[in-house]
Amino acid sequence: MNTFIETLKYFVMITAELTVLFVGISTIVALVLMYLPQEKIKIWMSGKGVFANVMGAFFGSLTPFCACSTIPMTLGFLNIGIPFGAVMSFVIASPLMNPIILTMLIALMGIKSALVYLAVIFVASVLFGIILEKTGGEKLVKKVRIKSGGHENDEERPSIFKDKLKLSFLKAWSDFRSVLVYLLIGVGIGAVIYGYLPQDFVLKFAGPNNPLAIPIAAVIGIPLYIRAETAIPIGVALMQKGMSVGAVIALIIGGAGMAIPEMSMLAGIFKRKLVAAIVAVIFLTAVIGGFIFNLIA
Repeated sequence: MNTFIETLKYFVMITAELTVLFVGISTIVALVLMYLPQEKIKIWMSGKGVFANVMGAFFGSLTPFCACSTIPMTLGFLNIGIPFGAVMSFVIASPLMNPIILTMLIALMGIKSALVYLAVIFVASVLFGIILEKTGGEKLVKKVRIKSGGHENDEERPSIFKDKLKLSFLKAWSDFRSVLVYLLIGVGIGAVIYGYLPQDFVLKFAGPNNPLAIPIAAVIGIPLYIRAETAIPIGVALMQKGMSVGAVIALIIGGAGMAIPEMSMLAGIFKRKLVAAIVAVIFLTAVIGGFIFNLIA
């Protein structure tokens, strides 16, 4: 009975905390983006050298996009001539490094973990964007053009702050409703793990003393479609049971970085070799990030 009560308490507390954080941070981000015209971002991403990659990763970090938003934007960037490497940095950063993920990490794992995660993903996004461009990845883009229309027009944005705030909140609430099921699934699974999974079992297969725990977690995460909102509560519960923090991070990166729907949509605009290269990038980022976390955590 005590275990059930503790499990239920864990579920309610984590759900309430993440709900407030999700809606609050999403509202702030949506409001900031209203003052940051997309055309200006496109100009910054069109710069030369590493700066374009940095801007691609930076814009990816601001956008809590799902695959249905990321892919059209990727096509749009390619069609207007933004450097391929900058677009790849955006593609890698967008699902892995947004304010929602960072806020959840701060709430559940602490600000140090969130900052290390941010640094690892940002550097990986910039570095791999450069590598994919230098190795001729641009040749692996299919000749697909984005359909006109359907894009947000800066002129449609309200001019009064009160209206902008209201619209930002409504967008945040809409985004929250779209991920609520995933969040509840993640918190629910995490609560069951927290309440019932034997600690010895977790330590045996994914504890700090198992050197294969990190790559195995990354491999499991990549084909398993786990949104970050689902993966983070599960990972935190596993960590409380003894799973190494590096393995948890590898699971989160692998699962959130390459969702099956996004992979399928990427295959529509990129050739198989480039899609495979992006999967390899996510896997390497997950493994390297996991080992870094284990070293400094």
